[in-house]
Amino acid sequence: MSKILMVLTSHSELGDTGKKTGVWLEEFAAPYYVFRDAGADIVMASPAGGQPPVDPKSNEPEWQTPATERFNQDVEAKRAFASTVKLSTVTPGDFDAVFYPGGHGPMWDLPEDKESIALIESTFAAGKPIALMCHAPAALRRTKTEDRAPLVKGRRVTGFSNTEEEAMHLTKAVPFLLEDELVRLGGRYAKGLDWASFTQVEGNLITGQNPASSVEGAKEVLKLLSVA
Repeated sequence: MSKILMVLTSHSELGDTGKKTGVWLEEFAAPYYVFRDAGADIVMASPAGGQPPVDPKSNEPEWQTPATERFNQDVEAKRAFASTVKLSTVTPGDFDAVFYPGGHGPMWDLPEDKESIALIESTFAAGKPIALMCHAPAALRRTKTEDRAPLVKGRRVTGFSNTEEEAMHLTKAVPFLLEDELVRLGGRYAKGLDWASFTQVEGNLITGQNPASSVEGAKEVLKLLSVA
């Protein structure tokens, strides 16, 4: 049985807008059930531990999916989600793969979180699958390879696009534009159609463009685990 770590944001403030953010619920729920239905053992962690904030918009009726509806009826999953372990207590070597759901929250806390940076670097160096969806590739911002180059440099990556951020009217709210930052770091950024599933797989690094990409991203993790 594969053991998969899901890393969630602890950040709840949407910049200086006065609005709330956090995890985009579908980006957690959809991959969670892909992994669970495949028989994986799932552990959830966040920088602060405990209940991660959920973007209130992702709880609105128009954003519900079969996965979010399943989660909302799943007492066991909700209990686990409400009691994430602190990232500082996690031993990276205990896991076969790591998955970062998105939402705007990860733009603030995960890029600067030392435990997250160390987790990504060690997982990548060990050749284990590491996947980051939507805004979660922001967590790659300070990560380095063993030769101290930016981890994304020269690698095919994707993440929430500038045009998708513009459509959300949040280009001024976020601390940086993810597409621009991945390009600045030397990543070979690519994107598909706005809001359509699009992933990039470069070795053991998997990135997804938007919420619609989270199922495909989770399936790519399972593919890599099956040949490991």
